[in-house]
Amino acid sequence: MDSDEKLELIFSNTSEIIAGEEIEKAVKSGKPLKAYAGYEPSGRIHLGHALSVNKLIELQRAGVNVVVLLADLHAHLNSKGSLADIRKTAEYNKECFIALGLDPDKTKFVLGSEIQLDPDYFLNVQRLALTTTLLRARRSMDVVGRVEENPSVARVIYPLMQVMDMVALGVDIAVGGSDQRKIHMLARDNLPRLGLKSPAFLHLPIIHGLDGDEKMSSSKGNLLSVDDPADVIKKKIKNAYCPMNVVEGNPVLELYKYHVFPRTDVVVIKRPEKYGGDLSYNNYINLEEDFLSGAVHPQDLKNTLGRELIRLLEPVRKYFET
Repeated sequence: MDSDEKLELIFSNTSEIIAGEEIEKAVKSGKPLKAYAGYEPSGRIHLGHALSVNKLIELQRAGVNVVVLLADLHAHLNSKGSLADIRKTAEYNKECFIALGLDPDKTKFVLGSEIQLDPDYFLNVQRLALTTTLLRARRSMDVVGRVEENPSVARVIYPLMQVMDMVALGVDIAVGGSDQRKIHMLARDNLPRLGLKSPAFLHLPIIHGLDGDEKMSSSKGNLLSVDDPADVIKKKIKNAYCPMNVVEGNPVLELYKYHVFPRTDVVVIKRPEKYGGDLSYNNYINLEEDFLSGAVHPQDLKNTLGRELIRLLEPVRKYFET
């Protein structure tokens, strides 16, 4: 794989790239790169999380070293349970990531508390706190956590720790959803003031919840877990929000766009002959156009999506059965 092919793979399926020129310079010079994504172990791994796992797999294929941070202390700060329970969830998360295709021999899994209790780490958090306004820290967290009327101090410690995770891990690229943008820009703006290097950022789209909510979430129960049984997948997709001729905020179409088509050459929408017979698509755009025109009914989309996701997630189910 030459440098252009590597860059195409690194930048694919992103919603925004910050400091992409830094990544491009490193790849073209042959410099080894390290990327990370952080996960708060707070519930089951769902198809929202799987977007970033897919990107980490693509980065590995491009020769980038990958670190997965299982942020146990962040989950504790965000009131997601006792540390003992959170660490059990972290181990489950790790197994899901491997089942989804991350190479365990090429992936470094780090528990947050392994780096975040170091005295130098805590000193850097304090230094960052001196350069960050209370308002900015609060706004950075409001997007990714609970919005509370009377928030605890934990809400402003959380984003500062997330910024310092990048320093402690020594990464060149941070991968995250677009909801992480304010925290990432805090890193870009304030780390250089402390004489520290900020990584570049690859932002990924946010998958809407199956109920049409703005985000798939364990706490809201509007998710499709990567280890759901086949019959559960079928039932959840059958009941998913998919209004006729509506693309914006449609989780069914998003699952086609970000999970099915990147891993499938041809998608066949199976229909009885009295409704026009089967339709074949080799790209998402044509499917979306037919849905907007009314040529494809939401129920047809759901029936096929259920089958495709059952097939794509079969390796995860088998992994947990063994």
